[in-house]
Amino acid sequence: MPRLPITKTHKLFINGKFPRTESGRSTHIEGPDGGWHVCHASRKDLRNAVEAAHKAQPAWANANAYLRGQILYRLAEMMEGKRAELESSLAAGGAPLNASDAEKEVSTAIDRVVHYAGWSDKYAQVAGCANPVSGPYHNFTIPEPLGVVGVIAPDEHPLLALITLIAPALCVGNTIVALASETNPIPACILAEGLATSDLPPGVINILTSFREELIPHFATHRELNAIHAANIDAAHAAALREGVAENLKRVTILSNIDFNTESSEGPNWIEPLTDLKTLWHPSAT
Repeated sequence: MPRLPITKTHKLFINGKFPRTESGRSTHIEGPDGGWHVCHASRKDLRNAVEAAHKAQPAWANANAYLRGQILYRLAEMMEGKRAELESSLAAGGAPLNASDAEKEVSTAIDRVVHYAGWSDKYAQVAGCANPVSGPYHNFTIPEPLGVVGVIAPDEHPLLALITLIAPALCVGNTIVALASETNPIPACILAEGLATSDLPPGVINILTSFREELIPHFATHRELNAIHAANIDAAHAAALREGVAENLKRVTILSNIDFNTESSEGPNWIEPLTDLKTLWHPSAT
């Protein structure tokens, strides 16, 4: 008898592990070989992910900035090792890519991780400053991470868009709860497998697969999410996320009409919305 292959169900990625959704639900994603099943995350899965990110955030923020850059570079290495699998996954779901475009998207995503790895120990010098004051004081302004950032990835460019949204948040010490592309979450699931071996501490990045209609209201109102970072989502979902500001005054950044393939989708201006600026006063010797 011919051997029956093992059908893979892609799990959630929470706290460095791959749990099945507590709801027991899954969604079928069409693919060239029949497709995949992915877990359909629930509100409780979101809560578990936020708890993991909240617990991991202080240590990640206090880690040496050079170390954060080295860990992000390690993630780029892991993605390079999974290049063939990532390229294949981009042929699934909505708007599948041809081989040439898939190769380009994976290459750009890897390069973007390296780009922000380089910013990890440089952004404080660019955004911070020593301020002139009148009096026997030193006055410094330094950037600090916001905390736990909820990332909502668009459907187009399911790998590159996700990387573009999470990498600037990570490099300055935020932790992430990300909702993957709805039409093709497979690249995010494969990315999670690379994250598990990238030296990122458990809970720094958490990836959920589900429907936006179900989880966006909970992203919007969750009081332990300090910020929302999203791009190219529809107007109704954008409005729901902005309304959630009333719950805990979280910072909401929703970008529109972004071309993720261009250099305008990287740089320190992408980091700035994901930081606060703290001003310190210190007496000087007389």
